[in-house]
Amino acid sequence: MLLKPIKTESDYIAALKRLEDLFDAKPGTPESDELEILGLLVDEYEKKHYPIEAPDPVEAIKIRMEEMHLRQVDLVPEIGGKSRVSEILNRKRRLTVEMIRKLSTRLNLPADLLVRDYQLVK
Repeated sequence: MLLKPIKTESDYIAALKRLEDLFDAKPGTPESDELEILGLLVDEYEKKHYPIEAPDPVEAIKIRMEEMHLRQVDLVPEIGGKSRVSEILNRKRRLTVEMIRKLSTRLNLPADLLVRDYQLVK
């Protein structure tokens, strides 16, 4: 097992190829150890060179609603009436601090994600 830092795109491509070769390594073998370490190196390289931005607040709410199998009406206690929920999810109205607090708890989303600025539809 010869592991080295991933510094270039060609190093990254080679590491991905090696990960593919090691994918079915049996647990407890040197190959599985190499797989685990190489996976960490690839993850760090990807975080640095291919960062994924967090979704805006409305998109985060929609994603979590889908994950939790919620409908718009399910968010009435946190946001207000059905029309208010619709306005928020259609980007016609901004979230208030009170809505953010309640949604953060109900949807288990970090408040700092929900506080981020986002564009409204005119």
